[in-house]
Amino acid sequence: MPLPKIDTEYMTTFLVDLLNIPSPTGFTEDAIAFVEKELSVYSQLKLSRTRKGALVALWEGSSNDAPRALTAHVDTLGAMVKEIKSKGRKDTNNGRLSITRIGGLLLPAVETEGCWVHTASGEKIRGSLMVNTASAHVHGVKAMETKRDEDGMEIRLDAKVSDADDVKDLGIQVGDFVSFDPRVELTNGFVRSRFLDDKACVAAIAAAIKSLADSGTQPTQTTYFHISNYEEVGHGASAGIPEDVHELIAVDMAAVGAGQESDEFHATICVKDSGGPYHHGLSNKLRELADQHEIRIGLPR
Repeated sequence: MPLPKIDTEYMTTFLVDLLNIPSPTGFTEDAIAFVEKELSVYSQLKLSRTRKGALVALWEGSSNDAPRALTAHVDTLGAMVKEIKSKGRKDTNNGRLSITRIGGLLLPAVETEGCWVHTASGEKIRGSLMVNTASAHVHGVKAMETKRDEDGMEIRLDAKVSDADDVKDLGIQVGDFVSFDPRVELTNGFVRSRFLDDKACVAAIAAAIKSLADSGTQPTQTTYFHISNYEEVGHGASAGIPEDVHELIAVDMAAVGAGQESDEFHATICVKDSGGPYHHGLSNKLRELADQHEIRIGLPR
């Protein structure tokens, strides 16, 4: 039987909307709520939340003897406020913010990027992530040599502040979340953006659900769609997968680079990561399905 057609326009619109919702790990409620609202239009799905705040959508299949699950995550890399710098420090003389990274954020990749500081009261304060020695006129060669890490970089707020008290008057506190601009662009048939990992896969799952629903197709087996919210810190789908699930597939980005067979234009089956190989039987089953439906795949390792 041919696969139902994917509505790529819907998938792209869903993806762009989701990319523009800030959701660093620990600050994902708005993103989860967006996905929940989008999936709530399908009467076939039973929606629920886990105690960790993940979203689970259940679709009863024509059989229920070996339920399956797909999981993808809405949480992204980001940061939190670690310190509000006080007047008189050697590296600064006004209220700038030190940060601590969430996940494996590469700070050189977001140098000079616009960001939002999300306060506990729900306000958003605009700022930029800068190296502490940003001015070559002042710091000379040190501006280039300063290490781009948590100690060497800071957030400069778009607000008139001169000390830590001024910053706190804005409502900013240690522990506030920081999200970086995704810079979403649709260009030449491509989606350019930060945080496609793993919002692109969430969009793919949503589009697959729509294609099944539009075609009147029912899953062969009862299927769970688990949208997790802590993957970037290592425990996204480690809790909340229903106990009756027989097969679980994590739908995530593929590593592309030297020594990998994956690329940006094909589906990929990951057969091993740094923790060891994945289930051989399931990997082979996915290979067989790819052959059956003439889907080219890559095999990163």
